[in-house]
Order: sequence, then structure tokens, then C-alpha cells
Amino acid sequence: MAALPVYRWRLAPEGLATVRQLRALGLRPGGQDVAGQLERPRRRRGPLVAYLYSIEQAKPVRPMTPAKWAALAKANVARRRCPQCGRDAGYVIPPSLGMCAACAFPEEQSAA
Repeated sequence: MAALPVYRWRLAPEGLATVRQLRALGLRPGGQDVAGQLERPRRRRGPLVAYLYSIEQAKPVRPMTPAKWAALAKANVARRRCPQCGRDAGYVIPPSLGMCAACAFPEEQSAA
């Protein structure tokens, strides 16, 4: 097994990109093997590592189907619905509270 070539931060050759860079171009790795590794040094910890993929071998991103759009909309509605009172909170309920602000802090709502 061959070792991956390692490049320093901002010194990767043309034609290689990270997953985020591919996504910005409307591409995805598409099952190809990692072509290289990018390392960004840090002072007190190990380096940050990003894997590089060939832009030429990348495939276009699959479009969202109507069923996927519907499922995503349903999931977002579920994140807005308060499990305590059952109302749409109008915002995504924070997992730290687990309920809308009106149910989490009833004394503040009655004072206002």
C-alpha cells in the first residue's frame, strides 16, 4: 500500500481539492480514493488534516428529488414543534431546552 502524499497548508497542487471545495464546484468525490493529504500546523496540538481528491475524477452532485425535499421539510417542521405544548415555536427548538421558550420559562412569559 502506497503512502499518501502530504502537502502543507495552501501548497496543494492544481487539480486536487477537499470535499468542501468540490461541493463549492458542484462536485462530489464519487467513490474515488484519496489522492493526497493536506496538513495545517497548529501550535499546541496535532495538525489539522484534510483529504484531497482529484477534480477530474469527481462526479456531479446528485440533485435533490421531490421526495427528499419533502422529507427535509418534514424534518424541519418537527424541529420547530414543541413536544410540551405541541405548537410551532417559529424557530428551531434548542436541544439544550428540549421545549419552546414559553414552556421552558413560563414565569418570564407571564411577566411580559
